[in-house]
Parts: sequence; structure tokens; C-alpha cells
Amino acid sequence: MKHLPNAVFFAATLALPASALAQTAWDMPTPYAEGNFHEQNIATFVADVNEKAGEAVAITLHPNQSLIKHPDIKNSVRDGIVPIGELLVSRLENENPIYGADAVPFLATSYEDAKRLYDAQKPMMEKALAKEGLKLLFSVPWPPQGLYTKDDVNSVADLSGKTFRAYNKSTEEIAKGAGMVPTQIEVSDIPTAFSTGRVEAMMTSPSTGVDSKAWDFLSNYYTLNAWLPRNMVIVNQAAFDALPAEAQTAITEAAAAAETRGWEASEEETKSATQTLKDNGITVSEPSEELNSGFKDIGKTMTEAWKASAGAEGEELLKAYGQ
Repeated sequence: MKHLPNAVFFAATLALPASALAQTAWDMPTPYAEGNFHEQNIATFVADVNEKAGEAVAITLHPNQSLIKHPDIKNSVRDGIVPIGELLVSRLENENPIYGADAVPFLATSYEDAKRLYDAQKPMMEKALAKEGLKLLFSVPWPPQGLYTKDDVNSVADLSGKTFRAYNKSTEEIAKGAGMVPTQIEVSDIPTAFSTGRVEAMMTSPSTGVDSKAWDFLSNYYTLNAWLPRNMVIVNQAAFDALPAEAQTAITEAAAAAETRGWEASEEETKSATQTLKDNGITVSEPSEELNSGFKDIGKTMTEAWKASAGAEGEELLKAYGQ
């Protein structure tokens, strides 16, 4: 059986009783490179599970889109091609607006606010995932998002006409609100996209700036603290349920530890990655009042649009958040 393709093997293992399996092998695709703090956190999660689950399950990590491309990870977990995976939550906003709450600009601009927003968003995410046979294991934020540009920028008007890296619905709307041209670019393609002129600006975390060595093709980083988007690790519910109880406990306990550890690591990453940008020649600046207010106006418009798209559930989420 070990020579069967992954999808066939996974389907076959679900059909067998637990007693017939010496060990269940799980492949876990993730979108980001091994050195990224999310992936380091997940590597520890995997090690914890593999140690504590005994002979029941063994997870093999496949970072940097090496097994499955980022846009396909959620559906691959849902369809049983792989049992577990990581993805950016807001990539799913087109499927359900609830997934986009953490990517609404200037709704939550600190770790404290981001945690309150997650607490309000989490039960709704769990409900939406459950409808597709998926289970949320944990979710960890990126550092606050800032603006990267080749040239000095003092106002939103300075960005008009520039091509802008987009990776979800919210970043597309930011681009349009600022008069920029959104272009879909995955993290792994950022250096090439800038070097070839496909994009001229992006809004992302200091971590992604370091991972992509932004100093090779950009000169400015503005600390807008616009939002703290989160990644999540999900598991196929049927695959999870097929494991013995002790393995399920090992996974949920490792996931809880990974969530706590990941939030703490994200705050540390904000400080260290921002310093790394400076050390490599990026000019790190507070945004001008004009630039900050311009993006906040875009954020207000997007918050209202998100509320309208999310309907009663969105109103409930914002009420729980305290907005």
C-alpha cells in the first residue's frame, strides 16, 4: 500500500479500521519557506504530534508550496488529497466574508485587538469549515502589515497608477481604493515580480519583506500597522475522526500549544524582522499623516463594504468584537 499515490492511500486508510493500521502517514503542505516563523512553529507542532501520538500517526511537513500550491491547499484537505494543511485565512473571503474579517484594514491594528477579533471570528470560522468537513486546529497572526515601495510615498495619491501586489480580496480592494492596479502574486514569486516590473508596491508584513529579501528590489517600508492577517492550520474531519483517541488528543494539545507559541513568536518577529529590514538598507518610516489618513479612509469604506457583504453574521461578529 505504501506505493499507492497519496490520494489513493489516504482514501484507503480511511476505509480501514484503526486496528489494521500500524501507523497512519499524513502529508502536510504549507505555503511558506522553512525559515519563516509560521513554518518553524508548525515544525514544532509536527514534532510534538509525532512524539506524543506514538505509532498512531506520523506527519511529514512539505513547506514552500513544494507539495501543493497555496490556492489549492484548502480544497486538497477538504477532498482528502492530504489530511492536513496551512493557509492564509483571508484567501477564502470570496467563499465566505467571515474569513476576511482579519484582513479588513484598520479594523484591528494591534495584537490585543487582533486577539479580540479572532475570539469573535473563531466560532464562525469553525462553523463554516465544519460545513465542508474541515476542523480548525489553530490560527496565528502575521506581524502588522506595512507598505513597501521603490520610491518615497507621502500620500495615497503618490501611489496612483502603480501596480500593486494582491493576494486576496482585501488587497485587491485596497489597490483599487488607492488608484493602483492589483496583480495577484504569491509570496514565492515576489522577488521576480518586482525585479521584472510586474509590481511596484505591496502591503505585507516585515516577515515577508525579510523572507523575500525586499532590500534587493525596494527601498522603503512604511509601518502602517494596517491589519494583522492570520494563517490557519486545518484538518480533514474524517481523517481526524479515524485516528484513535490518544492521537486526537495529541493533535489538539499540540495545536493549542502551537497557537499560544505562534502568537508570542509573531510579536517577537515584528521587532526582529523590522530591524533586519533596517540592517539591510531599507528605510523604515512612520507614514505621514496624509498617507495614514488616506489609507484609513480606504479602511472605513472597506469595513462598511465588508459589513454589507457579511450580513447579520458580520454584524454579530463586530458586536462581539466591540466595534
